[in-house]
Amino acid sequence: MPESDTPQWKTVDEGWGRKAVDFASLFEPNNCREYVSVHHHLDVGERDRLLDVACGSGLAIELARLRGAQCAGIDASPRLVAVASYRNPDSDIRVGDMNRLPWEDGSFDVATSFRGIWGTTPDAVAEICRVLRPGGRFGLTVWGHLKVSPGAWALAPFRLAAEEKVDNQAAMVSLGRPGAGEQLLDSCGFAGVRRVTVPFAWDFADPDHFARAVASTGPAYEAIQNVGEQAFYRAAVEEARDHLLEGLPLRAEIDLVGYLARKPATGSGSA
Repeated sequence: MPESDTPQWKTVDEGWGRKAVDFASLFEPNNCREYVSVHHHLDVGERDRLLDVACGSGLAIELARLRGAQCAGIDASPRLVAVASYRNPDSDIRVGDMNRLPWEDGSFDVATSFRGIWGTTPDAVAEICRVLRPGGRFGLTVWGHLKVSPGAWALAPFRLAAEEKVDNQAAMVSLGRPGAGEQLLDSCGFAGVRRVTVPFAWDFADPDHFARAVASTGPAYEAIQNVGEQAFYRAAVEEARDHLLEGLPLRAEIDLVGYLARKPATGSGSA
């Protein structure tokens, strides 16, 4: 398995780990609707062994534990894994490569990944199928139809990244297109693939809170590399000001797609 100091891993940690505490406390709590909805669809409960791939700062693991699951997680950022382990001291959370999962075949009953696997990282899906037991359940979320989302404005600051980075972001979210996720999951050995709408909204107290929160993400880091931190922050604040409503939080509702599937009960089910 690659070590965490290889260039690829450094890039992941630089983008997603550099402000791990801000991400964990200001940004990730907004994702609770997404996590709870997918756990409900998968009927996560007691005696389930659950793996969360690209687990970030571990809030989804914490919520799965509240449902009685025994949890594990993996992320490429050591600094996010440190937060996730702090939140979930009894869980098996590792720094590692989701394309080469460090668990044996059939180790888990359930696997999840919340906007951590994209059209650019299909090998991770086959690995998830491998570590699930026969009949195991999988839930994956990806961005859906962003152009019609009323909260798409919240993603606008990410477009300050260099052109090739913006193009790569578009390739990543292509997995949300009709048929794309179904085809990928089927090709990796999953069965009974079902597409569902997942409730999703970000709430922020004010433009400054919004700017600080989104600045903690990987796509923001790509934009900051291109225009600088101050310019990114100013652009984010200005974008948010256009969506203020008196006496209400800033709210960004964004279309989110969920894919639910099972590993076949017989056979290896892996690609």
